[in-house]
Amino acid sequence: MNRKTISLLVLTLMATVAVAQTDVDLDTETGLRLSAGVDRKLARGLHAVGDFEARLGDNLSSLDRLQVTAGLRYKLDDHLRFGVGYALIAPYSTTNSAFKSVRHRLMADATASVRLGDFRLSLKERLQFTFRSGDFNTYQTPQPLVGLKSRLMVQYKGLRRWEPYAYAELRHTLNGPSVTANYDGTYYLTASGSRTGDAGWFLDGFNQAYLNRVRLGLGGECRLSRRSALDLTLVADRVSDKVVDANAEGIRLKSYTRETGLALHLAVAYTYSL
Repeated sequence: MNRKTISLLVLTLMATVAVAQTDVDLDTETGLRLSAGVDRKLARGLHAVGDFEARLGDNLSSLDRLQVTAGLRYKLDDHLRFGVGYALIAPYSTTNSAFKSVRHRLMADATASVRLGDFRLSLKERLQFTFRSGDFNTYQTPQPLVGLKSRLMVQYKGLRRWEPYAYAELRHTLNGPSVTANYDGTYYLTASGSRTGDAGWFLDGFNQAYLNRVRLGLGGECRLSRRSALDLTLVADRVSDKVVDANAEGIRLKSYTRETGLALHLAVAYTYSL
């Protein structure tokens, strides 16, 4: 095998690895979430709720997003509650110093709970649909993005003003990217003998469900008065997202990446009941 042939094989391998997917570990980040909300009783068991939230990211060095949420909650009895809501999400780009790709989210949830002495155990299921505005490649991001969040929470009710709690939450993406490719344990590779980006390296659509976040929370709610409350929560997020970079026709992939990282943040929420 001559030098020219060896060089050609090396370049081909480098190009294949560059386009193939690798598992990327993101740096751990810390953040802060500040929110203020209102809760208005409309009828027995029926409440209208809304809040405004600001998030700081990149280790508290920059604004990450602003979010406005409004919804209705209905308490059927002591064991079952339902809710619907809408959120306007405005991510902030520090690079362009502007808001970008505003998103609209529709949510519906159900919560079942049971009282065990001074403890309350609850399970909440939320289905959400997130729509992105503006111009974007629908072969890289589905429209809408569909997710299911499942949260198991335990609260302690034995104190007068404080209500400590802990929870674990799983979030599944229900329409993640489905890719035809060979996985060798580290990389997604093209089929044997094909050129990088051709046969064996296709985006089949967005029809794959996968777990993309595990969240643990520890906090407590303090009743400041008969109408107001302050909620503090320490949250740890383990996120694992599948990211695709496809051409405009959606038949060829440039890259397929699984990005995994840990995010830690403090959430501070104030609520006033009308």
